[in-house]
Amino acid sequence: MTELELKDDEISRLTAAIEAEGYAIVRDAIPLDFREALTETIDRLMHDLKIPNGSNNFLGIHTRRIFNLLARDEIFQSVPTYGGSLPVIERILDSECLLSSLTAIEMSPRETRQPLHCDDGSHGMPRPGPPSILIATWALTDFTADNGGTHLVPGSHRFDRRPRRGDTPDTIQVEMPAGSILFYNGSLWHGGGANASAGRRMGIVNNYCAGFLRQEECQLLALPREQVAGFSPRLRRLVGYGTYKGLLGHVDQQSPETLIDSAVETEMIWGKIGGSGEQE
Repeated sequence: MTELELKDDEISRLTAAIEAEGYAIVRDAIPLDFREALTETIDRLMHDLKIPNGSNNFLGIHTRRIFNLLARDEIFQSVPTYGGSLPVIERILDSECLLSSLTAIEMSPRETRQPLHCDDGSHGMPRPGPPSILIATWALTDFTADNGGTHLVPGSHRFDRRPRRGDTPDTIQVEMPAGSILFYNGSLWHGGGANASAGRRMGIVNNYCAGFLRQEECQLLALPREQVAGFSPRLRRLVGYGTYKGLLGHVDQQSPETLIDSAVETEMIWGKIGGSGEQE
């Protein structure tokens, strides 16, 4: 696989769009061979795990989801750290962000439109505020108006509240070819569209959060420690085997990464505090 590496000016363009409108799209980000391999793996898992459709109009009665993808197959290890998306996430959240969840979503024909919602609703932080959640949705198939391309309310990440039942703001609908990545602020009002086509819409949702927040999926329990030991150092820290600012998440004053690699060097807050008791 030839991995896309975003140039600095492209990262700046994307982050500026996310800050201004709440979202941005990069096309031709995921190579065809990687998309095909991911799709094949997801299809196999859907069959082997007997993944059911959702049970309501939010989860989708014609939509299937596979959660905790990192535990399912090695192929997914390259997704959260991918050079065509992670640099944008880190530019906005910082390099100590966490992977909050990793989910495959297959929306089939006859699916209805999903209610508008925000992905930061469970954290309860005041709005508007600094970005704390950022999503990168990978399009494994084309996203079109007919097959359920996501509805967005541009600029709604700056609203002072989350959407309520009965809200009917004007939306735009995401249309992007397979291989694209949609980035959006977790405060943005959005919802999946209705699939009126004869085909499915498939994607992978990478949900990232600031390093001081609790993750959507408890990956320290969801992923066996011996499996995490085989991850790249960056992926280890993304799933939670690290600390935030050299303090949050420590184990006996050490980074939890030392639990799977005793030789790893980590910089903890206590080494930065001067004799005056103030952090340098």
